[in-house]
Amino acid sequence: MFVKVCGLSTPESVQAAVESGADAVGFVLTKSPREVSPERARVLLAGVPAGIAAVGVFRHETAAAAVATARAAGLEWVQLHGSRTREDVRTVHDAGLRLIRAVTLGATPEEFADWGEDLLLVDAAVPGSGEAWDYALMRDKGLAGRKWLLAGGLSPENVASAVEAAAAWGVDVSSGVESSRGVKDLAKVRAFVKNAKG
Repeated sequence: MFVKVCGLSTPESVQAAVESGADAVGFVLTKSPREVSPERARVLLAGVPAGIAAVGVFRHETAAAAVATARAAGLEWVQLHGSRTREDVRTVHDAGLRLIRAVTLGATPEEFADWGEDLLLVDAAVPGSGEAWDYALMRDKGLAGRKWLLAGGLSPENVASAVEAAAAWGVDVSSGVESSRGVKDLAKVRAFVKNAKG
């Protein structure tokens, strides 16, 4: 089970994710309560060992701008939210970076298609709500055999059942391991990774 812990902003939260066995960590480089600067992301990156994916998360930025910022932060992965095109995928890959392309539950069949991204992330119909949803709906999206991450409303308490319901390849969490908006609860981070990996 591939586990990504997103929205990290302190060395302590990065350490908790890494030591508990997370496969990827995410730094939000777009407008958000969890936003960090590229310079801050580079500092946090020092605590991420080789072999763990360090991801820069973007929403409104163009693919080219996201690539430039990710490079400034020293990151090798880009995660793009919002309305995207196949050209965006090519832009990221042509820059030598890897891509997580995010869609929502309500995306079109074309958006769920394989555009060549390294990972697809599927979020709740209302991203950022932190609300759990019917994860079993993912079984009808034709993602069997693909590398994709389930996100939205996940917590240490429900991640195991959500993975089973959705037949997910991996999971991504942010608000579900926070004590308050933008502040990670280190015990919850550890519990989430442990419960996700079973």
